Amino acid sequence: MNAVILAVLVMVALSLARVSVVFALVVGALVGGLVGGLTLEQTLDAFHQGVGGGAQVALAYATLGAFAVAISRSGLPDLLAKRLIVLLGQETSAAHQSRVKTLLLTAVLLMAVSSQNLIPVHIAFIPILIPPLLKVMNQLNLDRRAVACALTFGLTAPYMLLPVGFGAIFLNDILLANLNSAGEPLGLEITRAMVPMAMAVPVGGMALGLAVAIFFSYRKPRHYDSADVVSANAHEGHSAPQEPHTLGLVMSGVAIAAALGLQLYSGSMILGGLVGVALLSLGGIFKWREADGLFTSGMRMMALIGFIMISAAGFAEVMKTTGDIDALVEGAFALFGDNRGLAALVMLLVGLFITLGIGSSFSTIPIIAAIFVPLAVQFGFSPMATVVLVGTAAALGDAGSPASDSTLGPTSGLNVDRQHDHIWDSVVPTFIHYNLPLIGFGWLAAMML
Repeated sequence: MNAVILAVLVMVALSLARVSVVFALVVGALVGGLVGGLTLEQTLDAFHQGVGGGAQVALAYATLGAFAVAISRSGLPDLLAKRLIVLLGQETSAAHQSRVKTLLLTAVLLMAVSSQNLIPVHIAFIPILIPPLLKVMNQLNLDRRAVACALTFGLTAPYMLLPVGFGAIFLNDILLANLNSAGEPLGLEITRAMVPMAMAVPVGGMALGLAVAIFFSYRKPRHYDSADVVSANAHEGHSAPQEPHTLGLVMSGVAIAAALGLQLYSGSMILGGLVGVALLSLGGIFKWREADGLFTSGMRMMALIGFIMISAAGFAEVMKTTGDIDALVEGAFALFGDNRGLAALVMLLVGLFITLGIGSSFSTIPIIAAIFVPLAVQFGFSPMATVVLVGTAAALGDAGSPASDSTLGPTSGLNVDRQHDHIWDSVVPTFIHYNLPLIGFGWLAAMML
């Protein structure tokens, strides 16, 4: 069996069996490397080389975790929760709760969409803004799987469709550039206007999946323990959250604005988080000598996410080193002659296997574009259809992979009280509601355009 397929199957099977995702990624990488013809030493060397690429992201998560803990000490989360709970009033009718749920989900979705285009901070907002809302979600008995689906849609669909913010990077700098680079020797030329038009159909499939998730799959109430959401992680051995006061609230607002603004300006979540923590200390939210404990609490809260990102980078490097990604594509298409419909479906399924392991649409496009563009030309697909096939195949890695920051990000905010499982509450729901429609609508678009 192809090493990439086997490695991904091992990783997914172990993850679904509730084995640690970190362990699943390491075992999957070892299996893939050995089956792909690498020695144990070569497999470990490739894994170690890739691990370095995930260290920066892991440190960024730890820093944001410390910032989230510091924000919780200001009393702002409690104040926000109380204000939102007032929206419930004394009336507890199903209709009233439904309106509040709709308002909350809409606000979460708009924040996620804005994080990709309007204020492109990506997942940096989640550990800061989502944990304070969990008390309200618990009181509403809101299924967090619906929230995870809303967040993941907002983190992926905008950059696939709108050429601004991260969308400008994905659609123009990466997708368009790699398509034209691979297509130039074959006479294929893609214009900027083609790319968002071609991706509109797959994104429409994701929108349908979001509607199904919110209005059907996860519409029913789901009960969670009413734990003190952030303090369960934040205040072990440290002072309790303060009662909200004017200076603390002002400094919290300034710190949040400065952290997100600096991250936007510098491109560094680490720097933004550190400045936010420093401002909160200057505002008297916590004493500077408590900073070590604060960072320890933040790292504890984000440790799993960080280690998954590190392991995912190692896994991806092993898959690339085996060389079996090329063999996977060539072997798949050698079986189907000139059947364009079957070729398009297999192209998307192969893209799914490649991107599930790597977990990033941005980093997989250079790999699959170089392989898929000649095949698309060979099978007679139009330029628009070629854009759909490559763009959709890449997006599958963000929409439902255990190692994608578009699923890890929602988990980092929703699992602060340890009541949201990464695989079963984030990955499986987003895979069902986004990856399956992406494959279906991507195939349909490739055959129509």
